[in-house]
Amino acid sequence: MSLDKATVTHIAHLARIEVEDAQLETMVGELNNILSWIEQLNEVDTDGVAPLASVTGHALPLRADAVGDGAYPDRVLANAPDRAMDFYSVPKVVE
Repeated sequence: MSLDKATVTHIAHLARIEVEDAQLETMVGELNNILSWIEQLNEVDTDGVAPLASVTGHALPLRADAVGDGAYPDRVLANAPDRAMDFYSVPKVVE
């Protein structure tokens, strides 16, 4: 597929990109090069190749999804300006 100046101008308008006339010829060449690389990639035989989700092949370690309080409220609330038992104490803001 080959693009001409009118097509590149239309694409730039759709993408809301301002392309000056002096840059138009350069952009036509660059976009045509990109499209030729894509055409080369389309020629590669990928039948029987599984999609790749990760290049390392490792799964992320999972932990049990358990609800807990953290088991150390004193450390969590150590810098709290005001606390009530094991909770933050905040001033009332709604009447």
